[in-house]
Amino acid sequence: MLRTTRLLIAALGLVLMFGTGAFAEKTYINGIDANYPPFAYVDKNGEPAGFDVDSLNWIAKKLGFQVVHKPMEWSTIVQSVLSNKIDMVYSGMTITPERAAKVNFSMPYYTVANVYAAKKGSGLTVDKIQHDKVRLGVQSGTPQVEWLKEHMAKEGWNFTLKFYDSAPLAFQDVMNGRIQAVAMDAAPVNDAIGRGLPLAVIDTFGDHEDFGVAINKDNPELLELINKGIKMLKADPYWEVLKEKHLKGGKH
Repeated sequence: MLRTTRLLIAALGLVLMFGTGAFAEKTYINGIDANYPPFAYVDKNGEPAGFDVDSLNWIAKKLGFQVVHKPMEWSTIVQSVLSNKIDMVYSGMTITPERAAKVNFSMPYYTVANVYAAKKGSGLTVDKIQHDKVRLGVQSGTPQVEWLKEHMAKEGWNFTLKFYDSAPLAFQDVMNGRIQAVAMDAAPVNDAIGRGLPLAVIDTFGDHEDFGVAINKDNPELLELINKGIKMLKADPYWEVLKEKHLKGGKH
């Protein structure tokens, strides 16, 4: 009897020592653009924030895993997925054939247009942007860059591209006159306008873009998990709350 009791105590000790680890939630690292409002950014308190950050936090809570949002250099963020420095990119990433050849993408969760924008009252038109040697700001590592380069060559457009690490830096140069316009997806432009920046959308260009979550092709389990989470989120009332909070109720 005494021996049995000792064995039970020993077994209980092992549970206490190792049980917590055995039932610990899985932690995934999500790479984000640190300055891409309203989808992902670092707020004034130094904390990751935005539509995508809140979305993934909700999914993680519902599906029982932990997530760490890690600001990354956008132009090399896909390579960070491939080298397993991060587990995913849930941060306003456009699904493109070039990226899809390297990583898996989740189901699309949001669609945006591409726009030209300039300082309010500038008088710029699409024709002037394309033919009057305008200095045009773009974010490095984005599909807009490739589209603009391709069509510059085909159409003989005369603008000069100036590259930025983030949309807000490009907006700042529009305001101080270093560039005349920007070309990027509408989300950060509309966010800046909503915050009171005197920008104006001139027109759209190219095709609409679908955002998806980039995941290593060697991790189909995570892809399945994220797809499940996105479906749950878009079917939940919280989806509309998120859009109202971050996207001004945009219907996508």
